[in-house]
Amino acid sequence: MIGGNGGTKKRHRVGSNSRISSTAALIDSSRPEGTLTEVSHKPLQSSSSIRRSNSRHSLPPLAPSVSNGFNDPTTADVILRLYLDQSSPFDSDDSETQLAVDSSSEFQIYLHSTVIRRSKYFSALLSDRWKKDSTEIDYYRFNLAVPSSAGSINNHVTVLQLLYNNEISSAIDTASTALELLPVALELLFEDCVTACVRYLEAVPWTEEEERSVLSLIPLLREEESSELLARVSPPKSDLSEEMLHGLILTAIHNHPNMAFAKAFVAKLLRDFSSRESARRVLDKSFETSLKVVRESLEEYSSPDFRGGHNEAEAIQRLNLHTAMTNGRHLLWLIERMIELRAADTAVKEWSEQALFTANLQRAFRDDAWRNIVPGLPSVVLRCTCKLANAVAAGVILASRQVRMKLVKDWLPVLIVCKDNMTPMLTNHKSLYLELEETFLKIISTLPMSEAQELLQQCLSFSTRNVEDCPHLVLAFTTWFRRANRQLQGDHYQLS
Repeated sequence: MIGGNGGTKKRHRVGSNSRISSTAALIDSSRPEGTLTEVSHKPLQSSSSIRRSNSRHSLPPLAPSVSNGFNDPTTADVILRLYLDQSSPFDSDDSETQLAVDSSSEFQIYLHSTVIRRSKYFSALLSDRWKKDSTEIDYYRFNLAVPSSAGSINNHVTVLQLLYNNEISSAIDTASTALELLPVALELLFEDCVTACVRYLEAVPWTEEEERSVLSLIPLLREEESSELLARVSPPKSDLSEEMLHGLILTAIHNHPNMAFAKAFVAKLLRDFSSRESARRVLDKSFETSLKVVRESLEEYSSPDFRGGHNEAEAIQRLNLHTAMTNGRHLLWLIERMIELRAADTAVKEWSEQALFTANLQRAFRDDAWRNIVPGLPSVVLRCTCKLANAVAAGVILASRQVRMKLVKDWLPVLIVCKDNMTPMLTNHKSLYLELEETFLKIISTLPMSEAQELLQQCLSFSTRNVEDCPHLVLAFTTWFRRANRQLQGDHYQLS
């Protein structure tokens, strides 16, 4: 048998359909008297004249004189001996299966030449080359080698029986059945059966194992037969997976009614995606899109067009703030996914190059208009900053010195404005500000002393009424002064 997964199926599948009699009924040791013409063949290894062609000829109809004549020795003119080919590359290694195969290694089946001509293989064998002399020969006799794998004999018998059936599709009721019969139908060039199996496989779902079997059989099919099967398993372009991921992200963060569930599902897909580089590209693209929307909304809010009436301008400001808030939440979720996949390098670099954006944020947060519209906007923006800064400080993202410096330089003023303009300070905001202060100070400690000096001077706003309440600030200045007071002795620093 050619490919397929028939070798792994149980023998009872022959007879699972009411139209197919049991295999036991096919074992008939009686042989009518008469001289036999014996022709032994292995299918698909015979002459080129019986290979599958691209032309589709109409197959001969069932002979009207044959009624339920399968394996009927009283009317048959063909005797087919099915025997196990022990040298087959499809031999099973399963000892239990091998015992079952060895116990019944040969079948003899009585067939009718007018019926089996539906198979191009048998039609070729019954051609003029093998035509019998009716005065001397009563039967054609053919030998057919069958791979000695589990179910192989049964599958061959089933396909032979289907030669007598005009309703082949009724015998195919599962994908596994189609996959068992298709290799045999291909082997015997039984086009009606091939078509029925392929049409069934096109229409039903497959398990992973069945999909592997389909893939192994596709090369044996003609192009027009395999096109639908290939379309299901072969991407039409190389970046289809990235396109799909990007579409899922957009749907999850913009359109899905159960956004939390959709985001959780997409996050799992990203974690399990086989190509980390593809996931990185998709996240970078989504990050840039969301960042652009937030940035442009804040830019319009900070510089509104007042050519319309007061109410119109206020409506535009509200819309800009809501747009910034919504996309800011999307941005935060994307940053969390990027950090989770250790794929936030581009995001950190982009976030450190937002001088105009941070300037617009400072202007926006210094007035009171946003407070009653989007009170959570500062928190969302600073959480994005905190996530990226923490990843840099922890070494999850290895950012260059320039990126580290600009990240603190541009976003430190935003933190200061938020602290100075939010009273009374909410508890969750206070913890966020403290976390971001500590993270900025850690990053400052990684910079050259001249840059650290400039940035630390801006950090005095981190101080509190009680010096003991800001140990992170004390530690940062202590570290800087310790380094500044270190004296160079010759070619070495003197440790103090």
